[in-house]
Amino acid sequence: MPRILQARRCASILVCLLLAAAAWAHHGWSSYDTSKVMKFDAALAEVRYRNPHAEVEVEHEGTRWLVILAPISRMQARGLPAELLTVGKVVTIEGYPRSDGTAELRAERITVDGKTVELR
Repeated sequence: MPRILQARRCASILVCLLLAAAAWAHHGWSSYDTSKVMKFDAALAEVRYRNPHAEVEVEHEGTRWLVILAPISRMQARGLPAELLTVGKVVTIEGYPRSDGTAELRAERITVDGKTVELR
């Protein structure tokens, strides 16, 4: 096989491996402990309504938690536009904490203004 074809083949394989690794890292939900459901009310301290997933930060039991929500297209389709997530608003969050003890939660649902939105 000519060297140029070998180089292209190697480059193609490398790109595929990198894309697969990035996809796996992005959808690495296995790092959350689904046997430990957390549900609590908290005021939103920070809101980042962006892709690939919206995020909020809240204070819970003296710890600041990063809460991973859903992609904004899903939240909008289910009735949770950016205007409803404002700093200071109290929401109810239900989800799974990270297995490694990091103060991060993968939210399954969020209740805002009395309306519960399923995020998964």
